[in-house]
Amino acid sequence: MGNERRLLTLLICLVLGAGLTAAVLGAARAGGPGAPAAGTGAGTGAGPVAADFVDFREVPPGPAEPAAAGPEASTGRVSVDCGRNAEGHYNEDNLVVSPGLRSGAHHTHGYVGNLSTDAFSTEASLDTAATSCAGGDRSTYYWPVLRRTDRPGDRPHEGSAGHGNAGTILPEAAVTVEFLGSPVSKVVAMPRFLHAMTGDAVALTTGSDEDVRARWGCSGSPDRSATRYPRCPQGERLTRTLTFPSCWNGLDTASPGHRAHLRFPAANGVCPRDTFPVPRLRISLAYEVPAGVPIALDSFPEQRHSPRTDHAMFVNVMTGPRMDAIVDCLNQGRDCRT
Repeated sequence: MGNERRLLTLLICLVLGAGLTAAVLGAARAGGPGAPAAGTGAGTGAGPVAADFVDFREVPPGPAEPAAAGPEASTGRVSVDCGRNAEGHYNEDNLVVSPGLRSGAHHTHGYVGNLSTDAFSTEASLDTAATSCAGGDRSTYYWPVLRRTDRPGDRPHEGSAGHGNAGTILPEAAVTVEFLGSPVSKVVAMPRFLHAMTGDAVALTTGSDEDVRARWGCSGSPDRSATRYPRCPQGERLTRTLTFPSCWNGLDTASPGHRAHLRFPAANGVCPRDTFPVPRLRISLAYEVPAGVPIALDSFPEQRHSPRTDHAMFVNVMTGPRMDAIVDCLNQGRDCRT
């Protein structure tokens, strides 16, 4: 009888110990690197976490744009006025990555340019659609929305994304669409209906920064950037800068994985072998974010709204003459606007 009691007591202790261990481990995980930080939208799913933010006053300057080298540099700049999505063009589709799949993005994208873009867009439908861009550029430019998570979203596309993406969509205070040249050579025209992507929507789970391209910043310090959400000084706008690859293989308008046909140049601006420099697209977004307001980038749920997963897509629907005009402006070193 005594042995049975001792065995029963031991069994109870083992069960209680296992439960206590599980509770401790659970608490440790909840408070560890993957936990939502206080005041950063913990109710919208895991993340973002405290380590995703940086006091921008602590960010050093750089990196700088490569300087023009030699007489062949294409030093011009073309600005395309596409508005700032006053039309409210949002959806959960991704024509570049998952064409034909409704809500294939699992998060909400905001757009400028072509007003018809969705998962089922075709070259023919894009070619005849209305556009928000001045001068008739029907290209489509889009990116995941940024939200403030302290307010519930009650407008279309604020609750439809699901997957932990919730809150009021922050409208862009400014959207700048620019095409730049190459610091080492002339550029050639992009082919019509070229598909392009920048950034890595799954950077958190891959554990690699190889394809992390988006840079976050504050309007008062344009010479500084980070891959984390910036805490900007009072009165400054939060910014996102999304620069696209600009070395085309000369053959394809798309490729498996969306990266092989259009690649990034080296740090000095030189394109990889067997590729040709095309106009370099840069999209800059700016937001009015009150101090202390929690924010989160729309993402796949397992990416925990990490700022490193920022990305953008582009489909070139310019006419040949319009693209030729951009190339001429860049190669001649002029500053042009449409």
